[in-house]
Amino acid sequence: MYRTHTCGELRPENIGTKVTLSGWVQTIRDKGTLVWVDIRDRYGITQVVAESDTAEDVMAILKSLGREFVIQVTGTVSERSASNPNIPTGEIEIKVEAVKVLNASLTPPFTIEDQTDGGEELRAQYRYLDLRRKPVLDKLRLRNKVSLETRKYLDSQDFLDVETPVLIKSTPEGARDFVVPSRMNGGQFYALPQSPQTFKQLLMVSGFDRYYQIVKCFRDEDLRADRQPEFTQIDCEMAFVEQEDILNTFEGLIQHLFKAVLNVDLDEKFPRMTYAEAMKRYGSDKPDIRFGMEFVDLSSVAKGNGFAIFDDSEAVLAINAEQCAVYTRKQLDELTDWVRRPQIGCKGLIYLRYTEDGTFKSSVDKFYSSEDLAKWADAANAKPGDLILVLSGDVEKTRKQLNELRLHMGNELGLRNPKVFKPLWVLDFPLLEWDEESKRFHAMHHPFTSPKPEDEHLLNTDPGKVRANAYDLAMNGVELGGGSIRIHDRGVQSRMFDLLGFTKEEAEAQFGFLMSAFEYGAPPHGGLAFGLDRLVATMGGSESIRDYIAFPKNNSGRDVMIDAPSPLSDDQLKELSIKLI
Repeated sequence: MYRTHTCGELRPENIGTKVTLSGWVQTIRDKGTLVWVDIRDRYGITQVVAESDTAEDVMAILKSLGREFVIQVTGTVSERSASNPNIPTGEIEIKVEAVKVLNASLTPPFTIEDQTDGGEELRAQYRYLDLRRKPVLDKLRLRNKVSLETRKYLDSQDFLDVETPVLIKSTPEGARDFVVPSRMNGGQFYALPQSPQTFKQLLMVSGFDRYYQIVKCFRDEDLRADRQPEFTQIDCEMAFVEQEDILNTFEGLIQHLFKAVLNVDLDEKFPRMTYAEAMKRYGSDKPDIRFGMEFVDLSSVAKGNGFAIFDDSEAVLAINAEQCAVYTRKQLDELTDWVRRPQIGCKGLIYLRYTEDGTFKSSVDKFYSSEDLAKWADAANAKPGDLILVLSGDVEKTRKQLNELRLHMGNELGLRNPKVFKPLWVLDFPLLEWDEESKRFHAMHHPFTSPKPEDEHLLNTDPGKVRANAYDLAMNGVELGGGSIRIHDRGVQSRMFDLLGFTKEEAEAQFGFLMSAFEYGAPPHGGLAFGLDRLVATMGGSESIRDYIAFPKNNSGRDVMIDAPSPLSDDQLKELSIKLI
């Protein structure tokens, strides 16, 4: 056998035991007649030592080793003369008796250490080496544990794990599809699923009652730190349920995961907030509620003083950064430059310092008296020492900008502790969004989301005011997942397609199979999907999901390790009936 134990397994109780270990060379320390080698596998590191009485051929092999050589070592477990409390095997070492090189290694392009010298692109190119580093390995261990505990919990709640197809039909709603040409049906294409949405609804029609799947999904959309073109969902659906049933079930899942994986107790009941309230208070449908700085509307006290920037704006909104009046002019200028970045898009930033001596200093002093500025401070519930930061403009745009500034200040002030977890249900989203460019409504979630029963009558008179029977779970400023109670009536679904601009023929061509299924006794049903990658990254205290995926893509959607995507040969294109333009 190649090993009797792993490199993280041996302890003082094994002293005197003859063992064989196999793994990678982490480090070598050669002092002439004394050689230490640290050997590593995914379980840990063990120190191997050769002394003056070690056989010459064994000593020669040890001295010839390089980093990342794969070796097999046989020897006796001994007490380590100088213990290392930083590793579990730090009280023992192996007195080497035999060593064999199983495979040599080139010098790695970066050090395989917790704190590596490799940049992101280089590590992505050699991802198979990056995965040897303990911080990356630990992230994938966390993902494995979350997946395992998810299955345990859902199985205990009578959910069935059912696989759904990966080659499906392209549909026009949502993000862009990835498409797959069919060789056997020339000129026709499959699509990769953005989610198993219609299939899980069909499973409810089939009587499966409770379905789940940890499933790959695909969206051809612009990427960022928390997006990948292929990602994993914890996808769930339940029949004969209302919204409250689903919220309770999946609060239970998240509570179970945090307790079982992190030993963290979350609130017994997660707080809830409507979409309208979340946008008004935080400018985000996934607010970070670990800290305050809620929005304050200063329109009534800031307009009408001849300051055109405010007077011509739809809204004047502010946040109160407590005890930040000590910010210097340089710091305030840096904040102004930050909000002017193209990603934020502000023309400027107005501030009001409420000094410790009770006076007011503002960038717009010439337009507002101390009495005027005191009204700002009262509206923002400010105290001496606080700093009020103000943006103005179109309501929707200004809310989004102020949300970014609020999160930035939260980071600057250390208020976004990654080890603190604050979940929040956001409810009652709009069912539809009006798009000025196409002059039609789009589904805010997807076209199978049901309206709130009390708003259903508005579908024919004022569809823009209809609220969706939908819900998202946010945590620490991240949308962990969301879902809705689905439409299960053919008539309501047809009306929804009408509002979204589908002709009868288009609706039938795209979704006729689902509409037909609704005519054979579709039960009331609803569901939810969590982004596994985002959930695990949040639990790990990271903003980027990439390190929690074994082989991620970069911001351009490329896998730089295998150099994908790549061109097809002319013969392949011809076989698929495809011509490139």
